[in-house]
Amino acid sequence: MALGDLWVCAIYNKTLKVLVIDVFLSGGSFAYLRVELGDFMAFIAAGNIILEYVIGGAAVARSWTSYFATLCNHKPDDFRLIAHSLPEDYGHLDPIAVFVCAAICVLAVLSTKGSSRFNYIASIIHVVVILFIIVAGLAKADTKNYADFSPNGARGIFVASAVLFFAYIGFDAVATMAEETRNPARDIPIGLVGSMSITTMAYCLMAVTLCLMVPYTKIDEDAPFSVAFETVGWGWAKYVVAAGALKGMTTVLLVSAVGQARYLTHIARTHMMPPWLAHVNERTGTPVNATIVMLAATAIVGFFTKLDILSNLLSISTLFIFMLVALALLVRRYYVSGITTQENRVKLIMCIVAILGSSVATAVIWGTADEDSWLGYVITIPLWFCATLALKLLVPQARDPKLWGVPLVPWLPSASILINIFLLGSIDRKSFIRFAAWTGFLLVYYFLFGLHASYDTAKASGENKVEDGLKNVEEGAVSSRTGL
Repeated sequence: MALGDLWVCAIYNKTLKVLVIDVFLSGGSFAYLRVELGDFMAFIAAGNIILEYVIGGAAVARSWTSYFATLCNHKPDDFRLIAHSLPEDYGHLDPIAVFVCAAICVLAVLSTKGSSRFNYIASIIHVVVILFIIVAGLAKADTKNYADFSPNGARGIFVASAVLFFAYIGFDAVATMAEETRNPARDIPIGLVGSMSITTMAYCLMAVTLCLMVPYTKIDEDAPFSVAFETVGWGWAKYVVAAGALKGMTTVLLVSAVGQARYLTHIARTHMMPPWLAHVNERTGTPVNATIVMLAATAIVGFFTKLDILSNLLSISTLFIFMLVALALLVRRYYVSGITTQENRVKLIMCIVAILGSSVATAVIWGTADEDSWLGYVITIPLWFCATLALKLLVPQARDPKLWGVPLVPWLPSASILINIFLLGSIDRKSFIRFAAWTGFLLVYYFLFGLHASYDTAKASGENKVEDGLKNVEEGAVSSRTGL
């Protein structure tokens, strides 16, 4: 939700001459959270962002196998190895997913420009296929499929909404490309808002089309659109859809590979992770080490893990990051060191604690109580409203955005915190256990290695001086030589 303020952090200030603050030049939410909430929260967020990319890539790679099987008139498991000695959720081994990840790794390592050209051409084809699915699918629409519009009630809607965040992890990758954008102050906002608007509209139209073609109970989990066309008697169309889906997923994997490697590079530059991951190949201009490591992890996860496990775990990480960015926006707008008084800082902390507490309580009630139980919400929702209103009325804003900014502060970021945490209450317990295990690993690594390495690096490089230069960039004091 804090995209507007995040864009400012992505501006490239060429007057600094050297890339000593390149972690701030791009890096999306990691850079934003590091500025506003500090290294610790930024590292936890970064670890979950990496998890997002790995799991998202693994899920897409496994879906690639499913659509490839459909294209070959086979079921997805026909192309997978069933290991009966492994648990059911991890026993459907997918060697094709590994091969696809390896091929994407080669493309991503060779050239960013070459990858961009491939994506440009592939995107045109993708748009044509999406239009075909919508037009042809609506030609076979049956409105009776919507007779039972909400068969699982409100809980079913919110559970699906929580998993839906699976589809929105790629937008933050736009911000990671700021260093490779000519005019990031203009292009990054256009890229983020434009792509998100178009993609959301496409998601909605395709979901409506799919449910009008076949009843929701007959939607295939592995290759829904291909099977849907076959179900309505257009067997030939499933090949067009499957081929388009393969192309689209290949593009997604390539964009994800480029974005996740940049993320890992930015984190490694702070020495929170091994600095050799930040190495950029002089010939190709790409972060080879980071690309190989991330796609190797993606291939391993994709080889073993089923799609439903990946989607739930991915949604937890995504919702968690969205909540942190919204929280960071409140901190950014209402707190500036040396300007915000002690009294206002206490008020800010109390309001944020109340917003978080009421949001968590709402999610717990939703996740544990019956959906018809409304008494708890009568307490938690007004508490959230009063905390947000108190922040609006009692704490003066310490900073206004100079270039781009989120409107309706504090209501919009506060609502984002409430909604994201609320949706977390719709995700199953096992996914939270896996998420907790990953977060625990991050904490152990940070306190044993990352904390000391990043502190030593900051001390040696005089990071405080660099942050003074960054502050000028954040406040809009951009040199005319930047062309922004």
